[in-house]
Amino acid sequence: MVDVESLKKCESIIHYKFKESSLLDAALTHSSAAAHHLHNYERLEFLGDAVLGLVVCDHVYTIYPDRREGDLTVIKAAAVSRKSCARISDQIGLSALVRVGAGMNRAGGLPMSVAAGLLEAVIGAMYVDSGGSLDPIRKFLLPLISHHLEEIIRNQHDQNYKSILQQHAQREFGATPVYHVQAEAGLDHDKSFQVFVTIGEHRYEPQWGASKKLAEQLAAKSALEKLGVELANIH
Repeated sequence: MVDVESLKKCESIIHYKFKESSLLDAALTHSSAAAHHLHNYERLEFLGDAVLGLVVCDHVYTIYPDRREGDLTVIKAAAVSRKSCARISDQIGLSALVRVGAGMNRAGGLPMSVAAGLLEAVIGAMYVDSGGSLDPIRKFLLPLISHHLEEIIRNQHDQNYKSILQQHAQREFGATPVYHVQAEAGLDHDKSFQVFVTIGEHRYEPQWGASKKLAEQLAAKSALEKLGVELANIH
């Protein structure tokens, strides 16, 4: 059953009036409360994740013209992380509007994955309802993202992915990560490096960075993600 009051509150929060209210209703419905297996936020979350990434990439590319690709990648990853999305969802009041099944206990708050998925689903619903326009999404999202960017940039320098990976590898595998330079590009005074990391016999995806240090950090981050370590919780 459509909760008209929740839809109105959501439209007020996101500053957007839906033409198809059923889209927003689906975006605010968790699978545990869905009357039909397709009438929940999962498909919209899938779309919204990509739209969110595009909007944030375009934004950080524009406002940080002097930063290299590796730096922008780290900023974008933090900006669209589950932790960031969940925090925004909680702060603006979206989390309070999601419809969940009776079996989901909300006493301790929504799980981070649900709060984050809700934000992405609402973004996906806005994208579909507007006919693929990014303008209303930018208007809603960028003030919220911009508020977090400086904090994200400070935190990215505090987060030592190599140290985290070393602790994880020694604890889980009894091995120490080893970093390898696979390729170099550019002039001597302006070189970039491609680095991959191995843990025992396991090799992880190589990453480019504007310095060996940055490339090693990005390679460590990539390995941690592949290993399923939840980086959104580490700051």
